[in-house]
Amino acid sequence: MDYSKAVSYWVEKEKNAVRMDRNELLTRVEKFIMTHNTCALATGFSDFVRCTPIEYNYKDGRFWLLSEGGLKFRGLEGNKNVCLAIYDEYTGFDKLGGMQVNGVAEIVEPGTNEYMELLALKNISAQKLKQLPTTLYLIKVTPTSIDFVCSEIHRLGFDTRQHLCFSDSHD
Repeated sequence: MDYSKAVSYWVEKEKNAVRMDRNELLTRVEKFIMTHNTCALATGFSDFVRCTPIEYNYKDGRFWLLSEGGLKFRGLEGNKNVCLAIYDEYTGFDKLGGMQVNGVAEIVEPGTNEYMELLALKNISAQKLKQLPTTLYLIKVTPTSIDFVCSEIHRLGFDTRQHLCFSDSHD
């Protein structure tokens, strides 16, 4: 198997890609994100890999994931780099919709303003939180890049796969 050839497929293909304006692409990407609420979160460290289906909220250009715990935290403990996959059900090449979000994860401390703001967004009161039998951990993922595949974009004359790169800061 020539892994180098397979790895370079999109790099080579994108050299001549028809790119969408960054602001228009960002608008379409965020619209797609907001019309979904579940992703696959991939974490890994050393020889450990985990991919977890999990609900998310999207606010201020970041993904917010609440979790009771689980093996995903083994990967997060050793490696803050993560990947989220969000996608439509596949029904054919003419109706593609999905993305891979590369990003950096951090755990938001329970009780902080940031933590409580996200709970309020999800209509979870401090009282309700105290009644839960376990701690809810909040994972914040700041995207570094997004690869977006969308047939609708292709119909507009752009390449189906678009790449969106973010700077180090969303502020």
